[in-house]
Amino acid sequence: MPFVNIKITKEGATSDQKALLIKGVTQLLVDVLGKNPQTTVVVIEEVETDNWGIGGETVTVRKKKAL
Repeated sequence: MPFVNIKITKEGATSDQKALLIKGVTQLLVDVLGKNPQTTVVVIEEVETDNWGIGGETVTVRKKKAL
């Protein structure tokens, strides 16, 4: 039973977009590894940008610098 955990920053991914991610990742596991889609679990976690860091800075800070 595959378990896939997708983590994205919480910046407005729509329900439709998340549904497409779930569908696409499930199909990828079927196509590449021959996994059963009925037992494939996909979880999407949305993380606040203050709680996600890259290069020693939060994503919030990095985005402010990019403006």
